[in-house]
Amino acid sequence: MATTLFHGGTIWCGESRGTAHSLLIADGVVVALDDDAERRGAEADERVDLEGGFLMPSFGDGHAHPIFGGLEAEGPAIRSCTSVDEIVEAVRRYAGEHPELSVIRGASYDPTLTADGVFDARWLDAAVADRPVVLRASDYHTAWCNSLALERAGITAETPEPELGEIPRRPDGTPAGTLREWGAVELLTAAVEEPPLETRIRALERAGAYFLARGVTWVQDAWVEPADVDVYVAAARAGRIPLRMNLAHYADPRRFPAQLAEMQDARAAIDDAGSPLLTAHTVKFFADGVIENETGALLEPYCSAIHSHGMEVWGPERLADAVAAVDAAGFQIHIHAIGDAAVRQSLDAIEHAQRVNGPRDRRAVIAHAQLVDPDDLARFARLGVIPTLQPLWAQLDALMTVLTMPRLGPERSARQYPTRTLRDSGARVAFGSDWPVSSGDPRDGIAVATSRQTPAGEPAGGWIPEETLPIESALSAYTEGVAHQAFADRSAAPWGVIEVGSSADLVWLARDPRAVSPLDLPAVEIRQTYLAGTSRITEGRNGAAAS
Repeated sequence: MATTLFHGGTIWCGESRGTAHSLLIADGVVVALDDDAERRGAEADERVDLEGGFLMPSFGDGHAHPIFGGLEAEGPAIRSCTSVDEIVEAVRRYAGEHPELSVIRGASYDPTLTADGVFDARWLDAAVADRPVVLRASDYHTAWCNSLALERAGITAETPEPELGEIPRRPDGTPAGTLREWGAVELLTAAVEEPPLETRIRALERAGAYFLARGVTWVQDAWVEPADVDVYVAAARAGRIPLRMNLAHYADPRRFPAQLAEMQDARAAIDDAGSPLLTAHTVKFFADGVIENETGALLEPYCSAIHSHGMEVWGPERLADAVAAVDAAGFQIHIHAIGDAAVRQSLDAIEHAQRVNGPRDRRAVIAHAQLVDPDDLARFARLGVIPTLQPLWAQLDALMTVLTMPRLGPERSARQYPTRTLRDSGARVAFGSDWPVSSGDPRDGIAVATSRQTPAGEPAGGWIPEETLPIESALSAYTEGVAHQAFADRSAAPWGVIEVGSSADLVWLARDPRAVSPLDLPAVEIRQTYLAGTSRITEGRNGAAAS
C-alpha cells in the first residue's frame, strides 16, 4: 500500500468542511486527517511539505470542449491577434510553413475586430488562395473562410439560408465569408476533410495537459459528435485518456429522434472501451445561439433588431418531447441556454420530463444561463436543475460592451449572470469555462466570480456587485458543485471534497486564495495536481505544462 503524507500548510476540505493541517492518502484514497494522519503517516512512503501553501480538492470543469481546444495548436496562432491584418498575416505565414496541408484550419479569432462581426473572404484570399482556409471565431458559433472554401462548400448567392444558421451577404447577395451557427458552419466543415485521427487524439492529450496544469481533473466535454466518439474510443483503448471526462452527445433537431439509438450505441462503445476515467452519460441540447450575433433567444426583441427575438433551435414543444425521450433513456440532460426565452424553454422541458417519466436523480444541467427572467430564477432549485455558469464572462470586456449590451439595452444588461441570486435561491451552482471559447483556468474564473471586474480592475466595485460570490463559494462551485453535476458521490471514492474515503484528486496552490485579492488570484502558482494521488504536472508549474 503506497502512502503519502501532506503537511506544512493549510488543507481546505470544502466550503462546509473546514480545514486540516495534515492529510494521509493510501493508494490514491484519503485515509486520515489532522493528528490521526500525522500518527498513521509517521512511516509514510512519501512526505510532501506544502511549504505554507494550500491543498484543496482539484477543480472540475462543468462545460468545455477539449478537442476543439487541443486542435488550436494545430493551426495558425490567431487567438492573440488584435487586428484583421494581423490574423491574415498569421494565416499567410502558417500556410507558407505548411505546404503539405490541404486545408488551413485555425481558431479562435476575436469577433469584435469588425463592427458587425462580419469578416470578408477576400481578406483571407490575399493570404491563401490555393487551399481552403477555415477559421473559427472565439465563440465557436461563427466561422470565417476564404473564397475557395466557399466554392468547395457550394455556398453562392443562390444558396438559401440554412436551417439553424445564417450566411451574411454583401449588398450584391454574394456570401461575405462569415457563417453563423452550426447549420451554416457545417456546410463548410462537411466540404473539407477532418484532421486525421492521430491528430485529434494528440489534441485530446494536449487538452488534458492544459487542464491538469491548471488544477482540473474532471471535464465535461459538452459537444460530442460521432467522429469525436471515435477519437475517445481510440484514446481509451490506447490508454491515452489524460484525466476524468464525461461526454455529452450532441442532439440535432434535424436528426432526432432517429439519432437517439446512435447515442445509446455510442454510450455503450465508450463503456466497452474500458477506461475508468471516461463516461458518456449525457446529451447536449442547444436551445438557442449567442446574444452577440443575435441568435440567443429572448422573450422581448433585440434593441438592435426590433422584430427579432433570436433563434429557437427546437421550439418549446419539440424540445420538451426530445428532452423527455433522452431522459427516459437514462441520459443526463445538458442544455445550452443563453437568452431568457431559451432558459424558460429549457426549464419547461426538464419539468415536462420529470412529469412524464417520474422521479429519479437527474441532475439536469442548464449551461450559461446568461439572462434569466426573474420569474424563472427560483425554478432552478425547485426542479433540482444545476446552473453550470461561466464566471469569467461576467465582466465588462469588449464582447460585453461592444457586441452584447447594445443588443440587450440597459435593463436586461443589468440582469446578466445572476450567479449569487441563483446560489442564494438554493440552486446547486457549478462552474465551467467553455474552453477554448474562454480561458480554461479556474483561477481566472474565480477572480471574476469574486469581483465582477476585468483584469484591469474595472469597474471600481465591480459590475453588478450584488452578484459577486464569497471566495469559498466560488472555490466550491469549481469543486463540489462540479462533482455534484458529475455524480461523483456515486463513486466508490468520491471526489470534489476532502474527507476520509474520498479520492485524492487534489491541487496544491502556493498561496491561500482566501487571503489573496481577486485581481491577484490568476497569479497564484499551482505547484502540483494530483489525480487519485498521482502527480500529474510533469512540465513546469503555474499552468506552464501546455499552451
